[in-house]
Amino acid sequence: MSALIELHGISRTFGTHAALHDVTLSLPAGRIGLLGPNGAGKSTLLKILMGLIPPSTGKGLVFDQPLGGDVDSANNWRLRQLIGFMPEADALVPGLKGIEYVSLAGELYGLPRKHALRRAHEVLSYLELEEARYRKVEEYSAGMKQRVKLAQALVHDPPVLLLDEPTSGLDPAGRDAFLRLIRMLGIEHGKTVLLSTHLLADVEFVCERVVILAGGRVRGQGSVSELCARRGDRYRLRIQGDATRFQEDLTSEGVQLLADNGHGEWRVLVPSGWANAAFFKLADVNDVVVRSLVRDDETLEEMFLRTIV
Repeated sequence: MSALIELHGISRTFGTHAALHDVTLSLPAGRIGLLGPNGAGKSTLLKILMGLIPPSTGKGLVFDQPLGGDVDSANNWRLRQLIGFMPEADALVPGLKGIEYVSLAGELYGLPRKHALRRAHEVLSYLELEEARYRKVEEYSAGMKQRVKLAQALVHDPPVLLLDEPTSGLDPAGRDAFLRLIRMLGIEHGKTVLLSTHLLADVEFVCERVVILAGGRVRGQGSVSELCARRGDRYRLRIQGDATRFQEDLTSEGVQLLADNGHGEWRVLVPSGWANAAFFKLADVNDVVVRSLVRDDETLEEMFLRTIV
C-alpha cells in the first residue's frame, strides 16, 4: 500500500520541553488509531500534519506535500484543504447558528460562499442535525456539539479526517453512536481517518491500524494483529460437565486457571512443552466434554501497557 503520510525523524520542542522525539512513520490510507496517554504528543503531531506548526527537526510528506515552512505557505494551505480537523476543545463560535458555523468553516477551507452554504446543509442533514441547524451552537447538547464539530471538518469533503479525542464528554450511548458514524465514514465513504485518543476501545472499534505514541516517541505501529503478541501458552476453553476433578488434574499438570466465568468458559495458562491433546485426554477421564479450544492471544490493552512501559 502506498503511504499517505511519510515522516522521518520528526521532533518538536517548545522551549526546553520536547513534545516529539524522532518520530518516523509510514501510514497508508485507511482507519488509523493514534493511541497514547495524555501528554504523549498526539495533538502536537496532528498540528504538524496540518501545517499549523513546523517540526523543529526532521522532514515529512502528507499527500506529497512537504511539511514545514511558514504556516501560511502554499504547501500548508494546500494541506489544510485536503484535511478535515476536529479538535478536542469545543472550538465553537458563540452566537452563530449551526448552519452559520459550518458554512463559515467551508469558506475558511476555500469554498465559495454559496457552495459552502449548500455543503453545510448537506453535511448537517447527514449528521442528523437538520432540525437544529438554526439553533445557536452554544445551546447544543454535548453530543450535538461533537457532531457539529465533525460537520465543520467534513464540509469541504476532504479525503483525510484528523479527529482529536472525538468521543470526549459523551455518554456511553452517544459514544457508541459517534464511533459507528466515524467507522462508516471510513468504510462507506472512503475517508482516511486518523483517530487520536487515549481510549483503547475506540481504536478497537474503528481502526484497522494503530500507532502507539508515549513520551513523544513512537513505540509501535502496524495492524492490531501484527502488534499484539501471539500467545502459545494461553487458551480459552468452553467445557461441559462437572469440571471439579478436571480442574484439579489440570492444576497437577502445571496448568493455571486465569479466569472462570462460572458458565463453563475458562482462560488458562499452560506450562512449557504442553501438548493440547492433554486437554482432551484429561477431559475424557473426568467425563467432561471440551466444546471449544482456541488460543488466547494478547489483547490490545495488554499490548498497549507492554509497549508504553
